[in-house]
Amino acid sequence: MIRIVLVDDQELVRAGLRALAESEGDIAVVAEAADGRAGVSRVRELRPDVVLMDIRMPRLDGLAATREIVADPALAGVRVLVLTTFDEDEHVFEAVRSGASGYLLKDVAPAELRRAVRVVAAGDALLDPAVTATVLRAVAASPAPRPGVDRLAGLTEREREVLQQLGRGLTNDEIARELYLSPATARTYVSRLLAKLGARDRAALVILAYETGLVRP
Repeated sequence: MIRIVLVDDQELVRAGLRALAESEGDIAVVAEAADGRAGVSRVRELRPDVVLMDIRMPRLDGLAATREIVADPALAGVRVLVLTTFDEDEHVFEAVRSGASGYLLKDVAPAELRRAVRVVAAGDALLDPAVTATVLRAVAASPAPRPGVDRLAGLTEREREVLQQLGRGLTNDEIARELYLSPATARTYVSRLLAKLGARDRAALVILAYETGLVRP
């Protein structure tokens, strides 16, 4: 069972998300919160698998709340899936930069929402196809200092290939098929990349693949 916490300031939205998420029996909403501060508190109390996080909320917005969750070592197993009506560049890019493992727009189909929760809970990164290009443009245009390719110097050729496929947005199973590996071997390579590159999750690896130029928009 995948345990999730809903954080959104609109009660009607939370009710709808709960109904959609729980409709197939493998996802359970264990708590709701109407603002980012209450959301962080509930996450620390319950340590869910996934947090469905709105961006614009009172007291503490979703980006700041995501940063607090990501920065807490006790919540290392919690994944944040940002769900919002906003698709402007700064929101999308900042959500990923803040440590969110996924980003979806609220007009997503119900089946895609459930799939996104499952994907993120399994440790994969997920971006709505409608906003992926926006994220990659923001990465390419970011004025922030970028890690040089020497960041990848300690990787084997196969690890670089896996990182490149991660940057393309492929899941473990898709990477396995693309590189003629077993799914277990693909998972092992991803785990090695996380450790070697000091990345918290797959979303961070995707960003790194673009920042180092291994994958280009």
